[in-house]
Amino acid sequence: MNVPNELKYTKDHEWIKIEGNTGIIGITDYAQGELGDIVFLEIETIGQKLKKEEIFGTVEAVKTVSDLFMPVSGEVIEKNPELDAQPELVNKDPFGKGWLIKINLSDVSEVNQLLDADAYKALIGA
Repeated sequence: MNVPNELKYTKDHEWIKIEGNTGIIGITDYAQGELGDIVFLEIETIGQKLKKEEIFGTVEAVKTVSDLFMPVSGEVIEKNPELDAQPELVNKDPFGKGWLIKINLSDVSEVNQLLDADAYKALIGA
């Protein structure tokens, strides 16, 4: 189970990478494994300001459909354009090419409330 140390995590299995005032968000290796083969992502929140824990989209897998939650508050500025044609990138490379959205952070201090890699590993029993 891959849990990169440089990322922060939510209890809902999203990760965020902070680059200045921008956050790159995706779902964890654990989440993609639990969901199974991802066949479609619906993200229609570009340009919207969302609060922490609000839904920014959905992920559809062979097994189920799940909501995607904002790890922190911010404005959705971009979605991964490659996922329209290749949603399976989330399964193959959840922390790289399978990223979901980029946001402008509203409150950088919210990042401190997220789980670090060790706390996330404890949550999933890794």
